[in-house]
Amino acid sequence: MITAEMNELHRSIGVLRHHIVTLKTKYGDVDAVRRMTNDLDRLEIDLHDFEHKPPPVLRAKGKEDVIYVPDSKSDEAAWLGAQDEGLGFHSRERTK
Repeated sequence: MITAEMNELHRSIGVLRHHIVTLKTKYGDVDAVRRMTNDLDRLEIDLHDFEHKPPPVLRAKGKEDVIYVPDSKSDEAAWLGAQDEGLGFHSRERTK
C-alpha cells in the first residue's frame, strides 16, 4: 500500500539523488559523496522493503490506557525498609 507519505519520500529521495550527483560532478568521487550515495541507496532499499511488507499499524492510545496517579502524599509506611540507592538523598535515614 503506497501512501502520500511514501510518495513524498520517493520524491525526496529523487531530489537528494539529484543533489548528490551535483556534488559528485563538482567534487569528484570522494569518500563523503560515496557515503552519501550509499546512505541514499540504503534509504531507498528500506523504503521499498517497507512498502512491500509494512509493519503493523500502531493503535492510538485510548482513555483505557491512561493510569491515574493521585497528587496526594503516599503512605510512608509502604517505604519503610526500602533502600535509597541511587535516589540521591543518602543523608537522611529512611530504613528503620
